[in-house]
Amino acid sequence: MPLKTRCVYEKPTDDEGHRVLVMRYWPRGVRRDAVDVWERDLGTQPDLIRAWKGGEVTWQEFAKRYRASVAPQKAKIAELAERTKKETVTLLCSCRDESRCHRIVLKELIAAAARQRRR
Repeated sequence: MPLKTRCVYEKPTDDEGHRVLVMRYWPRGVRRDAVDVWERDLGTQPDLIRAWKGGEVTWQEFAKRYRASVAPQKAKIAELAERTKKETVTLLCSCRDESRCHRIVLKELIAAAARQRRR
């Protein structure tokens, strides 16, 4: 099944499946029933997001540090990878630009975990 990413502020669609919020802090104006589960430990560390948004680190450095910060969350990543075998999973964050958001890095990590589990 597909693994998708979306901005949590976009109107939900019928094909999003299991909606997973992957932010450290709850986004303003979003109802609790708008997501299926909140995995705050898969969100970006506050100091890292400040460094990225403040221009102190490159995107490559941000992605590297983010991967390192979620390395202890292997079980959660594996669980999401396993879930993608049964249903669509959509990763949600408040970032509007998907190409420069941690959720795209997380999507890669989940996809890699799913490939490993298939072997």
